[in-house]
Amino acid sequence: MRKIKICHLYPDAMNLYGDVGNIIAIKKRCEWRGFECEIIDVKVGDRVNFNDVDIIFMGGGQDRGQMTVAKDLVKKGKQIREAVESDMAVLTICGGYQLFGKYFKTTEGEEIPGIGIFDAFTEASNQRMIGNVLVDCRRTTSHWSNMHKFSLLEKMHASLVGFENHSGKTILGPAAYPLGHVIKGYGNDGKGTLEGCQYRNAFGTYLHGSLLPKNPWFADHLIILGLRHRYGSDFELPELNDDIEIMAHNAARDRVYTARVDHI
Repeated sequence: MRKIKICHLYPDAMNLYGDVGNIIAIKKRCEWRGFECEIIDVKVGDRVNFNDVDIIFMGGGQDRGQMTVAKDLVKKGKQIREAVESDMAVLTICGGYQLFGKYFKTTEGEEIPGIGIFDAFTEASNQRMIGNVLVDCRRTTSHWSNMHKFSLLEKMHASLVGFENHSGKTILGPAAYPLGHVIKGYGNDGKGTLEGCQYRNAFGTYLHGSLLPKNPWFADHLIILGLRHRYGSDFELPELNDDIEIMAHNAARDRVYTARVDHI
């Protein structure tokens, strides 16, 4: 039986707004297709063989939680960077996204070091960026269609819906590439322009809610990357009936558009 392994970093400290739902979504979409999905929960101090992992996931947490895990994450940073360079898939949400950048600067000016996967840094602000988000990914994910035997974008939305709640402002460096362009929401830095970041097969985003159940095309992309990482070739995933997931996506999207009209 085909299988993938997911390393869930710090599930006890970094799990805001249902972020664990992303793990559940990947696991179920694998099982529905007859693949096995093993979840490895990693807490502070645990050792991990990243050479035997196909996807890393890290959710968001409160500032206290981030400070608790940051030192441990830095200790694992070299191994994670090597794994990313070998095209392991990574999904990080909010606080996890910030710590996979270069650093997070607190309101007191203290810099909490990240592990530098993304050419980005985050600074705390007094602005609370909260609300539903809609992101256009057509330009930033168009190259994905060349990575697989079939194009996910032919049958999926090429947009992401989610919920953001952060005061940190993430600035992308010259080597950074966004995950998408904001249609509605604050995005990385509160300006409502760019959202998230991607490097090789690593992705960072502020979208909670949780992200993958309402965006099945993105979940399938991660699964394909995980399978390719383990077995060294592309896989054409059997199609699933995503009527419910697409209804959830469309309902969230429509709420965003309604909010835009009301706001105007």
